[in-house]
Amino acid sequence: MKKVIVTGGAGYIGSHTCVALARAGYLPVVVDNFCASDRRIPGRVCELTGADVPVHELDCRDRAALARVFEREAPVFGVIHFAAHKSVGVSVREPREYYDNNIGSLAALLAVLERAHVPQLVFSSSCTVYGQPERLPVTETSPIRAAESPYGRTKQVCESLLEDVVSAARATPQLSALPQGSAVSQGSALRAVTLRYFNPVGAHPSARIGELPLGKPETLAPYITQTAAGLRDELVVFGNDYPTPDGTCVRDYLHVCDLALAHVAALEWMERRPAGSFHEVFNVGTGQGVSVLEAIRAFEAVSGVPLRYRFGPRRPGDAVTVYASVDKIERELGWRAQLGIVDAMRDAWNWQQALRAGL
Repeated sequence: MKKVIVTGGAGYIGSHTCVALARAGYLPVVVDNFCASDRRIPGRVCELTGADVPVHELDCRDRAALARVFEREAPVFGVIHFAAHKSVGVSVREPREYYDNNIGSLAALLAVLERAHVPQLVFSSSCTVYGQPERLPVTETSPIRAAESPYGRTKQVCESLLEDVVSAARATPQLSALPQGSAVSQGSALRAVTLRYFNPVGAHPSARIGELPLGKPETLAPYITQTAAGLRDELVVFGNDYPTPDGTCVRDYLHVCDLALAHVAALEWMERRPAGSFHEVFNVGTGQGVSVLEAIRAFEAVSGVPLRYRFGPRRPGDAVTVYASVDKIERELGWRAQLGIVDAMRDAWNWQQALRAGL
């Protein structure tokens, strides 16, 4: 089994991707500092897959510790990098921490990848790099405008870093032209796929893993389910005066299980590519916009629970409307979202009920 190191592998998207990797014949290796993850989750990944998934607890900014993981787990086929803070709202309040963690962890990982001769990297990015787009749907060639939050700016910087590293490798043709598998070639090249996620929601249909925010949720779905479960008094919808059909923000809500499969598709696509450095970007979404109120109504329909919510002021950092063009990922990777907002809300609610029952 090809080993794939998954940084942030105990987190929300990381854990679902570990399940998808194992079922596709890879062996995921979890690297996580558990600052925002539950320690029970890797065991549940093993339970769901039947695989003995190694777990290494460390901060990805610690280059020496990260290098030891690569030495211990060698040979490593590739890496999927999730280890980053992800809250738009928190990034506005704590920008220094976001810059240090999100950019610093990728810079450290790239240095370790080069020394370990592991060129394959899938990078977890975000539609926030587009800022507030002028045209919809957003394509991979849409202008990268000023991000609406420090979180989005860290993703923009990380993507630029990947592009610069690939450009440096291409500028050294005598190295990048060597046969694939050469230690020098692999140590000098970078074969990177950046996946720009839109809005991940939902949970595994088994209700064994799902989104588990520490403290007050910063994203919509867990706030909805926690409110329905009585853990929150009410849901605050940030703004109802946007220029959208119902006045609330519009997003492209993507089921996390579909998103996980996109990472597998990216790795398989890289295996088919010829030797040499590249950095390719793909949007990952459904291609459909759903408003906050529409998401709330989808939840109420599948759960049968009327949700208590009120409208509050707009939240700093929120774009008005963003949804994806997914033509490129469908064409190149053969990936397409199979699940919709109703599926996502159903699975998120089942996960919340399992948590409430102590399962």
